[in-house]
Amino acid sequence: MKPTDISNPDYFHKVVDCQWACPAHTPVPEYIRLIAHGRYSDAYMINWKSNVFPGILGRTCDRPCEPACRRSRVEDETLVKGKKEPVAICRLKRVAADYKDDDIGTRMPKAPAKNGKRVACVGGGPSSLTVARDLAVLGYEIVIYDQDPKLGGFIRTQIPHFRLPESVIDQEVGFITGIGNIEFRHQRVDSLKKLTAEGYDAVFVGCGAPRGRELDVPGRKEAAANIHIGIDWLSSVSFGHTTKVGKRVIVLGGGNTAMDCCRTARRLGGEDVKVIVRSGFEEMKASPWEKEDAMGEDIPILNFLVPKEVKHDNGKIKGVLFEKVKAEYDAKGRRSLVPSGEPDEFHECDDVLVAIGQENAFPWIEKDAGIEFDRWGLPQLDEKTLQSTVKNVFFGGDAAFGPKNIIWAAAHGHEAATSIHKLLSGENVEERPAPGVNIVSQKMGIHEWSYDNAPTVDHRFKVPHRPKLDALKDIMAEVELGFDPELAFKEAQRCLNCDVQTVFTGKLCIECDACVDICPMDCITFTENGDEKDLRGRLNAPAPNPTQDLYVGDGLKTGRVMVKDEDVCLHCGLCAERCPTGAWDMRKYYMEMTHAEHACRKH
Repeated sequence: MKPTDISNPDYFHKVVDCQWACPAHTPVPEYIRLIAHGRYSDAYMINWKSNVFPGILGRTCDRPCEPACRRSRVEDETLVKGKKEPVAICRLKRVAADYKDDDIGTRMPKAPAKNGKRVACVGGGPSSLTVARDLAVLGYEIVIYDQDPKLGGFIRTQIPHFRLPESVIDQEVGFITGIGNIEFRHQRVDSLKKLTAEGYDAVFVGCGAPRGRELDVPGRKEAAANIHIGIDWLSSVSFGHTTKVGKRVIVLGGGNTAMDCCRTARRLGGEDVKVIVRSGFEEMKASPWEKEDAMGEDIPILNFLVPKEVKHDNGKIKGVLFEKVKAEYDAKGRRSLVPSGEPDEFHECDDVLVAIGQENAFPWIEKDAGIEFDRWGLPQLDEKTLQSTVKNVFFGGDAAFGPKNIIWAAAHGHEAATSIHKLLSGENVEERPAPGVNIVSQKMGIHEWSYDNAPTVDHRFKVPHRPKLDALKDIMAEVELGFDPELAFKEAQRCLNCDVQTVFTGKLCIECDACVDICPMDCITFTENGDEKDLRGRLNAPAPNPTQDLYVGDGLKTGRVMVKDEDVCLHCGLCAERCPTGAWDMRKYYMEMTHAEHACRKH
């Protein structure tokens, strides 16, 4: 193997597993350390630059960073009662939002004089708001169109207020509109041609996936009065149009929308609320914590049941008949659901909430407008630039590739804003700006480091919740109460500081094996070189995960190489502390994505 090139920005970026997994590439360990130091406003601003909505995401993010967390990968699960727990990255993000200084607004940027270019954003959700934030500070005039009276999109209309208080949405949307150069028009867009005819230099489409999938079974139309599309029903609740529901409620679907529907129904008078899903429990798309919260509110989840017929009496719903199915897998591991042969099940109900998926809908984009769509009704886009087949029309969020989540919408907004800026500056949109990278030694003395990293097994701290009876009485009462500063500090201390890297200088090494002896994970090996498959098998501890690189250092006097398995390294610094020659150093790696800004242009 060739020596590792640590000057490649992606090498250490990939080692910071949480940041690599985050679609917006938020510098997670950096802001967690700041929280541990009580520097909440600084932690908030790091998040605000990367993911735009720290307070919102700190409550609602799908947390792609947490499954990647090194702590859950390297702990011995037998010591943690059979359950590996990542750092509560998402809930620590909320801590930064909850305890930031009241004058945080003074740290927000302000728009300069207008540069003469106008950009329209269709939809007032997170992707459009991100585009507006990134471009307004460059002098662009931004006009956001939305059919709802307030900005926020599905953040505001589909996420129940007991999960996300409206005051949090108002504040974080206000930080963006307060930049200046951003106009909101409470107006439904019904024609792309008419919009572009208004003289906009670019159009960004961030209108989400606004159509809920229908239930197509006998009896659906006849009992329509008591069968509701989940996302529309949640919007109706949010706007105060729906204030009650039947005592017996069936929620169809296994995603996060279904979890929001069932928990909302409990607060609107539903006494017997159940979620019924066609797949198995583990295959449900809902996040594990969403399922736990639903079951914690006495909502059962019934699996492997497929709706067969809605039973009614002259339009008055009686219940739903379900076919019992089972999962079968072919030789390639592909799953299919087949009848189990067991008797059908009938479940009585007063209302049915259908949350079986969402679809994109673009009835306002004319067929001859030049936008090409694929067979699934999604726009044909360059995945990197988010540019459509009309060069000045870009898409992002759920409107781009179908339903995902808020953090993906923010990431799309950053990329689309960069593309728009480069296009309107006369540059190649496919040339993306490199990230900003800084790597600095953390050495304070011979054996002293500027960070603390004890390689211990620590249990994850639970986020306090409002008592169940109190929570179910008030649909506006936030259920999760968040960490207080003391719990936040303890949880932050669980972070393994994956951004503080072990950097090896071979010419200083005397091959004394002191680092090998002290490494708690046996992840350092001095050996003869070879191809990667061969090396992985003859390290002190085999490295079976090929998705994480081996760090190979040469320059040793014996001709051997130093090989470190980055997958299980704890970044504890013991190797650098023990090394008598300083061949090992601990260097903090900080990477910040470059968004739309003048620095990203070629001069």
